[in-house]
Amino acid sequence: MIIGVPLEIKIRERRVALTPAGTHELKLKGHTVYIEHGAGEGSGIPDKEYEKAGAEIVKAPAELWKRSDMIIKVKEPVGPELGMLREGQILFTYLHLAADEKLTRTLLERKTIGIAYETIQLDNGRLPLLAPMSEVAGRLSIQMGCAALEAKNGGKGLLLSGVPGVAPAKVTILGGGTAGFNAAQVAAGTGAEVRIMDINPDRLRYLSDIFHSRVTTLMSDKTSIEKYIPESDLVIGAVLIPGSRAPEVLTHNIISSMSPGSAFVDIAIDQGGCSETSRPTTHDNPIYVEHGVVHYCVTNMPGAVPRTSTYALTNATFPYVLKIADKGYRAAMRDDRVLAKGLNTHLGILTCREVGESLGIGWEKINF
Repeated sequence: MIIGVPLEIKIRERRVALTPAGTHELKLKGHTVYIEHGAGEGSGIPDKEYEKAGAEIVKAPAELWKRSDMIIKVKEPVGPELGMLREGQILFTYLHLAADEKLTRTLLERKTIGIAYETIQLDNGRLPLLAPMSEVAGRLSIQMGCAALEAKNGGKGLLLSGVPGVAPAKVTILGGGTAGFNAAQVAAGTGAEVRIMDINPDRLRYLSDIFHSRVTTLMSDKTSIEKYIPESDLVIGAVLIPGSRAPEVLTHNIISSMSPGSAFVDIAIDQGGCSETSRPTTHDNPIYVEHGVVHYCVTNMPGAVPRTSTYALTNATFPYVLKIADKGYRAAMRDDRVLAKGLNTHLGILTCREVGESLGIGWEKINF
């Protein structure tokens, strides 16, 4: 199979979808690998390392897309990339279609075979290709929340940890999944007063066992949200419904009840955001203030730390890349029902129920 790896063109996105080690493995299996010139530089991987591993460097993006049977990316196609999609081409990347009707309809019109990292799901509910980036985003959310609380950015001027004689900041995390767990780890490590809220009692028991008295666990319901969000200095939105648009658990009224200079980091923004006040931002302009609260809503948070993120992501994605390349997507999905859950669009048909329900578009299950 011919595999193409484009340079990511989303604003300030410096991750890359394949490492030289992965390139070498694909070449050993007889596959052809095209890498767009400069694709790895943002992650500290120069072209010469890919060439050494057996890749061909392609300077023209259109040529790479035209030649490749499968395109592997980090983020969804944007701008000119939409016009380079073609019928029957495999696109393997984060898609987050439930929050992007335009992209969904483009993939359907182009009859692209869209396989989404974020909907590949194990039998136990775990999302193996979303997990590494959720770990990064969760930990990074506290770092960005600290910056949002700085006075120069419109924040209260709080140090999350406090100092002797001065109380630490209050942090509330909505969602106790992978991102929320990692956010709580970092926040608790600073010495902040941390609460984590979730709708699953079993998950809360697990979190309580892990954190002991360092983190307070709470059921996430309207009463708890209305009580604890207003008194929080930093709120982290880490809610997730696999494949679907994120639920808006925070209203304008709740956000406006927070004290001026408080901060809100919405990790769920790539799935539409979990607050009525959330809107996508970029690494160039990451924050805005609404109702006096500093919002950080960057849709590709892990792109801020591309060296870490690239290797964490490709460790998880590469086995699936190799499986698709070796067997073809039909046989690979027939043999692996976990991978099959990643199929979102197929030759003009929407195949993901959650996306269809979120966007009001008809969908159809495909069996290979």
